[in-house]
Amino acid sequence: MSSRWKRIIDMKKYIIILIIVTGFCSNTFGQDTAGILKGKVTFVTSKNVYVKFDNTKNIKVGDTLQISKSNSKCLLVTNKSSKSCVTIILSGCEVKKDDDIIFKFLIKNDNIIVKTVKIDTVSTQPKEVINKNIKASKNLERINGKFSVATYSNFYDSRDTRHKVMSRFSINAEHINNSRFSVESYLNYRKESLTNTDNISPLKVYSLSLKYDVDPTLSVAFGRKINNHTSSLGAIDGLQVEKHFDKNYVGVIAGFRPDIFNYGFNSNLFQYGAYIGRITNKTNIRSQTTLGFIEQKNSGKIDRRYSYFQHSSTLYNNLNLFSSVELDLFNQINGVDMGSSRLTNFYVSARYKFNRKLNATVSFDSRKRIIYYETFQTDIERLLSDDVARQGLRFRINGKPFKYVNAGMGYSVRFQSGNQNKSENINAFVSMYKIPNFKGSLSLNYNRNLSSYLESNIVSLRHSRQIFNDKWSADFYFRFVNYNYTLSESSSNQYYFGTDLSVNIGHNLRLGLYGEYVKGSLENNYRINTKLVKRFNNKKKKK
Repeated sequence: MSSRWKRIIDMKKYIIILIIVTGFCSNTFGQDTAGILKGKVTFVTSKNVYVKFDNTKNIKVGDTLQISKSNSKCLLVTNKSSKSCVTIILSGCEVKKDDDIIFKFLIKNDNIIVKTVKIDTVSTQPKEVINKNIKASKNLERINGKFSVATYSNFYDSRDTRHKVMSRFSINAEHINNSRFSVESYLNYRKESLTNTDNISPLKVYSLSLKYDVDPTLSVAFGRKINNHTSSLGAIDGLQVEKHFDKNYVGVIAGFRPDIFNYGFNSNLFQYGAYIGRITNKTNIRSQTTLGFIEQKNSGKIDRRYSYFQHSSTLYNNLNLFSSVELDLFNQINGVDMGSSRLTNFYVSARYKFNRKLNATVSFDSRKRIIYYETFQTDIERLLSDDVARQGLRFRINGKPFKYVNAGMGYSVRFQSGNQNKSENINAFVSMYKIPNFKGSLSLNYNRNLSSYLESNIVSLRHSRQIFNDKWSADFYFRFVNYNYTLSESSSNQYYFGTDLSVNIGHNLRLGLYGEYVKGSLENNYRINTKLVKRFNNKKKKK
């Protein structure tokens, strides 16, 4: 072998040895290597995405996670535990439950210092927006409430003066002090003069409940509460539990119905039930559907047993649909099961938005009297003999025919089976605002109602504007009412003149004064009302 070939072979050996040594040194003496954590999306809400890892010790708040299948950097970590991260979506990425997530970081091998890979988010969202989103996601507390007290006084020519005091308090406090507890209440106090209310409490509790979020998918509520998924059921005194499984949810209730006479607590009216539902939230379709079963008792005996169906949806941001159905499954008279069901409620409505200036609504309902077989057991046969459906059809169209002009009209008809007790109503309005050389707005309304015993026509004119250097809001109105009684062939006219003034006193405090004079065919009267409203929330006022 020639010396030339020997030199080439020796050179190749040196190169191979150099590559091996270089690779060994780079892995031994202080070079950075990439680390990857793999996680999975466990739950998606309207505000947050929850991701589970084997551990999160290398992840810090403010880091960005990637979607594995698209290598897209779009989840910003706002909070974390030892094995889970709470994130918000950046750049409008699409994230679904069970999506694979990865987090990349660098490991300094010589001293085991972990260094997170910096991910540029400036091109997708400004830094101040990201910081704002992090702060908002950490601050879960939302408190909104209102307290009002009002007086109503009527002065008559030929009757005694009547006075009424009414006060309302409502609050919706979510995640108090960023905890898992939320409170909801709506209380009403009403006291009237010249009315015997010794046996009726002036205080009505329409809602008063405490909710605890065990986790983002499981909540428990206790107290008096109306469940949005079972709104036709009304208030429930007791326990409500709801669990979400991605787009699906299930719930159970156990408690008591409020007393049907005084709306107080009644331990004899036990009720329980369950429901299932599904939520769809896509670009062009948003919907919520619930199916449930309820059994209501009175002193241990079945009072009512029924199923209900509720659906609401929005299609392409133009069509809104809502439907509600109740089917009674219990029908027992004198201890004998009649074995038939009753459709007690059927309601469906649709609203279509043709464009920004025109929309229309149509609805149909058919309702029967709800029969509680124990509560009204002495009247069951009479009620069932008159078991007719009260039906109604409504249509309304609203539009903006010209700039600064709104107009609309509606028609509704109500009747029993066989067109008995038919009643028709026609309503139309037009309102104008920002009228040249005329401050404020002006609106005109007409209403006509025709039934088997009465025909009424009402025309009203209202002017709204700011007064006293724009510190007060004022409404001035006139209304003419004509009643024609078909059976007695008599008629009466009434003329209303009124004003409504309101002013802001400090922050979220408003005082209202209302006065009205009514001139009628039989008597004249005056009305004077006052109202003080205080609103409060935990949102800081913008500077």
